[in-house]
Amino acid sequence: MKRPLLTRKLLLEHAVRNPDGSGGYTLGWEALGTLWASVRARRGRERAGVAGPVSVGGFDITVRGAPVESPMRPVAGQRFRDGTRVFAIHAVAETDDAGMYLTCISEEEVAV
Repeated sequence: MKRPLLTRKLLLEHAVRNPDGSGGYTLGWEALGTLWASVRARRGRERAGVAGPVSVGGFDITVRGAPVESPMRPVAGQRFRDGTRVFAIHAVAETDDAGMYLTCISEEEVAV
């Protein structure tokens, strides 16, 4: 396996429920830390969103491997942030047999 070039600095975030004072909650995002990554576009499409059409791009994001119990190991339901860009993580798999790298199947949505 050819080693990926990890040249993009991404912020890993996880969802946090914050009480809204009325018995419910609001969803917020909390930073877990920064990971160096390789970001490769896969495919794109357009779909209907709540406020109009949305452009959805698929990405394979590769990061260094981390132990399963590590808070720095991405999991589905988390997201990566690169400035104003947000990549939702849908699945994570080990890229190689040794677990040196992880590939995160992700999507970015942009209103059109």
